[in-house]
Order: sequence, then C-alpha cells, then structure tokens
Amino acid sequence: MKHKIKAWLAVAALMALPMGAQAQGKELIMATDTAFVPFEFKQDGKYTGFDIDLWDAVAKQAGLQYKLQPMDFNGIIPGLQTRNVDVALAGITIRDDRKEVIDFSDPYYESGLAILVREDTDGIQNAADLDGKQVAVKIGTATVDYLNREVPGAKLKLFPNIDNAFLELATGRVDAVVHDTPNVQYYAQTGGKGHVKVTGAVKSGDYYGIAFPKGSELVPVVNEALAAIKANGTYDVIYEKWFGKQPE
Repeated sequence: MKHKIKAWLAVAALMALPMGAQAQGKELIMATDTAFVPFEFKQDGKYTGFDIDLWDAVAKQAGLQYKLQPMDFNGIIPGLQTRNVDVALAGITIRDDRKEVIDFSDPYYESGLAILVREDTDGIQNAADLDGKQVAVKIGTATVDYLNREVPGAKLKLFPNIDNAFLELATGRVDAVVHDTPNVQYYAQTGGKGHVKVTGAVKSGDYYGIAFPKGSELVPVVNEALAAIKANGTYDVIYEKWFGKQPE
C-alpha cells in the first residue's frame, strides 16, 4: 500500500509541474537535416553546423536534454505532426501554411533564395530567366512553392538533398540550382569554387525558426533561451564561427 501511495504521489508531483518543466525533465528527440551546409552536415563522423551549435547553446541555457535524429528534410514536418520528433532545426522557413500544422520559435536567421549556375553560364540573372530552364531544387522546401507560383515555366527537378542538386548542375544536367542563399553562397565559396557562381537573389525576407509539434509546451521555454543567448553574446559567437562575420 505504501508503494502505491508513493507511486501516486510521484505521478501527482509530475502532473503539478508546469508543462515546460516536464519537457525539461525528458530526453527530447531533435531532428535535423542530413546535408545542409553550413547549418547541419556530417564531418569527421559527427554532425556539426550553425543549427547544431545553436540548438546546443539553447538546450544548455534552458536545461534541456536531447538526442540528435538526422533525417531527410521532407520527413521532418511529418515527424513533428506525429510527435515522433519533439523539436527540429533544419533551416526551416517560417511560413503561414506550416504554422497551421506545426509551431515555430521566434526567428533565428534571415535567409532568402539565390540562383547558382555554372561559371560559364550567361543569361540567368533573376527568376524570370529561369522560364523554360531545367532547375534543380530540394523537395519539400519553400523554393519549390515559390518557383511553381512565380515561374511556372521552369522545369523543376526535385532532389532529397541539395548535394544531389549541386552534382546535377556540375554534370550539366540542369541549367541552375535555386536554394537558400547562405547554403548556395557557402557551396560557391568552397566545394564549387571556380566551377559555379551565384548570379542573383530571387527572394529575400525569409526567416528560419525552430520547429515543434502543434501546441508544444517547449515554445516559450526555447524562446526565452534563444533571447538569452542573443543577449549574452553566445549567438554572435556561433554566427561568426560559421559565417565569418557578426550578424547585422
């Protein structure tokens, strides 16, 4: 009987905790993309990048325990919807349609879309120039929706990760790649240097957010921690590490 009373009291104590405190007492499943340099990617056998460092800082600030769960981008939102995933960082653009099925933190990075072409390509400078062209894009991203809406004549080739899209461009099977500006710029300055170039931006003013299942009690906890690491300078250090400059 005493054991039953103790067990009941333990359950009652847990139920009495604020929802955020309950989340802080469990190991969260944190989903991230498998290949989105410099935000998340695998190097020397482990995942690293801006998003990885940012979430680690947020988790430490908030006292959250977590387990990293790499997956393809197009599986992340379904994973949040089914609550197989507690939180996700993967360069996820905050959009109204996504807000209907998942929740977001406050914005943590301003992005946009840019066009990548081969070094010897001329005549592709803006979105209108993509009309009738073969364009490689990443499935499940805001890029697909934007091009379908704004450049319906573009012939989209969908890839599960952006590395495949870059390879398709390098081998001449597409005319351009359109993807998030920081990722495109990073590739042009590293693996694609001398072979590809960024010719222009097609969209700006997009923001990334940390994503959660709808109604997650983690949202205010993470927002508070995110504000704290921005205030104490931790965010600036992480930003400069990955982008070589202080955030504007």
